[in-house]
Amino acid sequence: MATLLLNGMGAFAKFERSLIRERQREGISPAKPRGAYRGRAPSMDAKSATELRAKAAAGVPKAALARHSGISRETVYAYLRAEV
Repeated sequence: MATLLLNGMGAFAKFERSLIRERQREGISPAKPRGAYRGRAPSMDAKSATELRAKAAAGVPKAALARHSGISRETVYAYLRAEV
């Protein structure tokens, strides 16, 4: 009896997952109207990023910039590559 129930629940879960994937492919998702697919907010605003680029151009070490700004060194390099 337990095997029968387990197989039934597994089949139902597989069917539900296929419905979810189909809706995602079609762009119909309950998360879209909520704005769940906006992505992450930027770590810094435009003014702070401009200051970061100016300090980097002045020769301040990237690690010091990262510590001062509270972001990782990779994020510092990403802002320096962005050159907006």
